[in-house]
Amino acid sequence: MYKVDLNCDLGESFGAYTIGMDDKVIPFITSANVACGYHASDPVVMAKTVVMAKKAGVAIGAHPGFPDLADVI
Repeated sequence: MYKVDLNCDLGESFGAYTIGMDDKVIPFITSANVACGYHASDPVVMAKTVVMAKKAGVAIGAHPGFPDLADVI
């Protein structure tokens, strides 16, 4: 039997900015790339995302980014 890994980039909110609906998406995926800062996320969001994913049995990977946020703020 074939299996499909349904993957999603998550944890892209930061500070006062909420981006995406991670809590609504997590029940439907099997793995998540958690944003690791620079252009998205912060330590609090990263931790919350990992906890939500672990509770749902979702595999976790890192989604590093370029420091391009500084160019737009």
